Amino acid sequence: MLATMIYAPQDIRVDERPKPEIQHPSDAVVRVLAACVCGSDLWPYRGIRPTEEPHPIGHELVGVVEKIGSEVRTVKPGDFVISPFSISDGSCVNCRNGWTQACEHGASFGATDGFGLPVDGAQGQYVRMPYADGTLIATEQMPPEELIPDLLTLADVMCTGHHAAVSAEVGPGKTVVVVGDGAVGLSGVLAAARLGAERIVMMSRHEDRQKLALEFGATDIVAERGEEGIAKIKELLGGLADCSLECVGTKESMDQALRVLRAGGHLGYVGVPAGGPELPLRYLFETNIHVAGGIAPAHTYIPELLPEILDGSLRPGRVFDLELPLSEAAEAYRAMDERRAIKVLLRP
Repeated sequence: MLATMIYAPQDIRVDERPKPEIQHPSDAVVRVLAACVCGSDLWPYRGIRPTEEPHPIGHELVGVVEKIGSEVRTVKPGDFVISPFSISDGSCVNCRNGWTQACEHGASFGATDGFGLPVDGAQGQYVRMPYADGTLIATEQMPPEELIPDLLTLADVMCTGHHAAVSAEVGPGKTVVVVGDGAVGLSGVLAAARLGAERIVMMSRHEDRQKLALEFGATDIVAERGEEGIAKIKELLGGLADCSLECVGTKESMDQALRVLRAGGHLGYVGVPAGGPELPLRYLFETNIHVAGGIAPAHTYIPELLPEILDGSLRPGRVFDLELPLSEAAEAYRAMDERRAIKVLLRP
């Protein structure tokens, strides 16, 4: 089968690799229908996170179950499934409490599972899924083709944007500032609108992303940064915001997300940390700003969001503005790295 591999910064290749088989009774083998490149995949691509040796990459997919192990009960061959980016057993104390991203026996795509067995990357034609019962979520029937991009966002970005909004306690009547205009930030706009926010400000300097943010429910766009951005937000809202969503993961984005909040405001952070983001405890102490967030428990959120995608009322798949065959994965990374695409969908 073909699968995407990262060898070093700026070095993405699509290699021929062995097709996966059942290796543990809890496994399923999934034929990938669609995968994609995540903003966090760009950290090793840019060399911000080191690549010690070549390995499979990608952690977002939807597909069809081909085979199952003898212990699998919740999915069967032929089922259309969504795989959250965090592989979880569904039975440990963290999973039982809804924090599936922190599964005590969890695994990561492109690494090894709790049994020491290698796990494929999601950007390939097939994937062996450990803990199939705890990870995969099946739909009742095969969804129509036009919903595939929307369903794929549930593997990561829509759930992550939703987690940012929930962590920031977004709700009816709230004012919200979104820092980060990538796919996660745009999903955060959609999540904030879904939760009833009154004003949603997207901080963005890119016309294509500004346009999509407005379509997703943003009421205002602020292109300025730093103190100028704060001043513009005060002008628009008549003060600072109730909530902010940090969707980048850098020191600058965290500082911006904190400084746009009023005293007692709520910040939801979901950007994968890079570039040394820190929390200024003295400032938090003085302002009583609440900070929450982290890795999204996508498996916990999917049952809430899935029905709205299936009935067409929630359409986050518009974050995909470029679709390429899997064989062109290297170009997908280049397009996102150079900001020629918001998010790229790959078809094996």
